Amino acid sequence: MTHLVPLAKEVDDDKVTPGVLGFIVFAVMALAVWGLMKSMNRHMGKVDFKEPEKDGAEPGGAERDDAGK
Repeated sequence: MTHLVPLAKEVDDDKVTPGVLGFIVFAVMALAVWGLMKSMNRHMGKVDFKEPEKDGAEPGGAERDDAGK
């Protein structure tokens, strides 16, 4: 195992790394996700979660008969 230690210190020119292009792609994707989240929060803030009450309707949605059944 000790004979492999000097090999680890050498720089491999054939090694594939993400480099600058990988960083740029990641940064653009991160900015896109940030923009989408900001837009989603803005749109969710406009949503009214309470339903308007209908005249004469009970909260369960069933209407009463006039006879009170």
